[in-house]
Amino acid sequence: MPLTTFEDLEVWKRASRLAVDTYLATEDSKDFRLNSQMQAAAVSIASNIAEGSERDSQKDFCRFLRYSKGSCGELRTQIYISQKIRKELQKPTLKKADHLIQETKEITAMLQGLINSIERQSKD
Repeated sequence: MPLTTFEDLEVWKRASRLAVDTYLATEDSKDFRLNSQMQAAAVSIASNIAEGSERDSQKDFCRFLRYSKGSCGELRTQIYISQKIRKELQKPTLKKADHLIQETKEITAMLQGLINSIERQSKD
């Protein structure tokens, strides 16, 4: 079955799940500013995939996929910083931090693969 909507994209499904997991991981933390930034970055990943897919051109879609990749890097950085702060303060680590980091890496790779595929198709 051919792709018809962004909801069909596995990368969008995983990015959406990552946003939910990020919210759940940060729900008990008192660091509201960092939590808010992490949550915004996580939501931005899936949102940019959706927004780009609704654009009228493959070029725009790729641009928004790149925004999503940027948000993956932003979220991963914020997780690392959160972990370092927690360690310095001798607080428990962020829930599922290793899983969240791994997901950002895998989603980034999936996004790059999708970008490459779209760019190849547009050259044909």
